[in-house]
Amino acid sequence: MQDKADNTGVVQRRRGLGYRRPSGFPANQLLVLFGVLLLLSSIPIWTYPLPPLSDYINHLARMHVIANGAGDPTLAQYYRIEWSIIPNLMMDLVVPVLGRFMRIYLAGQIFTVTCFVLIISGSMALGRALFGRWTPVPLLAIPLLYNYVFLVGVMNYIFGIGLALWGLAAWIRLKEHRLLRLPVATAFVVAMFFCHLFSVGIYGIGLLAYEFWRLYVTNREPWGPRLLAFFIAGLPFLPVVPLLLASPTRHLASEISWEPRGKIDGLMYVIELYSDIVALGIAATLVAGATWAARRGLLRVHPMAWMVLVTGTIVYLALPRIMFATYMTDQRLPIALTFMLFGCIDMSLQHRLVRRAFIAIVFTLVIVRVIEVNVSWANLSTTTSEFRGSVKRIKPGSKVLVAYGHASGGDDVSDLGLVHAACLAIIERSALVTTAFTVVGKQILHVKPEFRALVDTQDGTPPTIERLVLAAFEPGATDADAAETSQYDSEEEAYWQDWNTKFDYLYVLFTDDDSENPAPEHLTLVQNASRFQLYRIKRPAPVPG
Repeated sequence: MQDKADNTGVVQRRRGLGYRRPSGFPANQLLVLFGVLLLLSSIPIWTYPLPPLSDYINHLARMHVIANGAGDPTLAQYYRIEWSIIPNLMMDLVVPVLGRFMRIYLAGQIFTVTCFVLIISGSMALGRALFGRWTPVPLLAIPLLYNYVFLVGVMNYIFGIGLALWGLAAWIRLKEHRLLRLPVATAFVVAMFFCHLFSVGIYGIGLLAYEFWRLYVTNREPWGPRLLAFFIAGLPFLPVVPLLLASPTRHLASEISWEPRGKIDGLMYVIELYSDIVALGIAATLVAGATWAARRGLLRVHPMAWMVLVTGTIVYLALPRIMFATYMTDQRLPIALTFMLFGCIDMSLQHRLVRRAFIAIVFTLVIVRVIEVNVSWANLSTTTSEFRGSVKRIKPGSKVLVAYGHASGGDDVSDLGLVHAACLAIIERSALVTTAFTVVGKQILHVKPEFRALVDTQDGTPPTIERLVLAAFEPGATDADAAETSQYDSEEEAYWQDWNTKFDYLYVLFTDDDSENPAPEHLTLVQNASRFQLYRIKRPAPVPG
């Protein structure tokens, strides 16, 4: 009888039917641990309403316009919302609704924490689907919620990672419910499309890896039904084609660029944040713990994990750096696959000492990461406070131009929070800001035609202050630095030409402590801070007669 039971277990494992081992961690205790760890990890989000994430404040400004633009005549004169089928809408659909009942900053915080909950719970749901029981291993991924991709502030993509994990878990759990499986998967694909187009890609990689594994474990069955089941798995992705054809995003398909360098950086972004020592410590602890558990037979890696690694590696190496005019296309992938891989690992915690050691390690890693983030954000909060103070000195309804003190501005991780900080003026002063995301096909926020020539509609790099000064004193002059000039095309240049007659204020970001007024004839200093300067632009006197 025992041999028969063992053989049944082998068959169940081979067919992916959820072979269960005795759980060393009751589900209710795991749920409590999940809640406590997520609450702990979200402390920096609740502590800092304006986290120093690169794109975040720009997205939040758009949320404010969606929620309040119709009731603000000053905002309404500059901006309009044009709803369309765009694979970048999840935040736009959720946060403005919350923003009607609370401050937009709090709504953004809720959305961010929801992303955290979705990702870790999705990884745990994937483990439940693969192993037939809740596994605690995905809790070890909580410190990785804070990663470099998160610091960039691509919020819709981050939300989509969690949705992709839940979609993959649902696909596996519904393997015996064929009539329900396809419509549920299709609903997930459509939802992921409106999160981010690349979220659909993550789901596709996971689904492809799982179905490849299914082909392998059913190799003794007839080829016909196996291949049919394999190709049927692609049916939920069919709605993406008409959705993309109906979307203005399709016009961005030609904006694609490969860059062989940076693939290693993309891998480092999984663990990299502010401190190399902390990143190395977390990585070393995870590797050492996994090695120890594997040597004692406590660790079980689902075969799907190897398919994810192979499929994900091939896709990662083939992906371009820019796709559909979206930067970091390839470098976003490793962190999503990492959360997927954590869901493919199980660990036996039946022994009390092993269970206590696991809890101690996961709490230590989360606390260390939270302290790293909290300390770093506390140091950066001085600049954030200075910037919020400077925004209050801008007259409501002004036109605000953004420039960089150096061409390399924003490259350092500590400067990411400044890249789009000027968009605070949209929220606080109903201003027109040149760096607001208004790209057709990427956002639903657009500038009205009469002001479109005053903003960057290509999501490019702001001009340096040297270029602005040159343009003011020598209109039409060309920059001798060909390397710098190549960063700007004629359309991007157009919006800041004649800036001294078009705009009311100028933010110069990433300045040095000893930076002086670069053009006293045109600029009056309003605030001089450690990493930025705010100037009021002197309008030229009208010519008599």
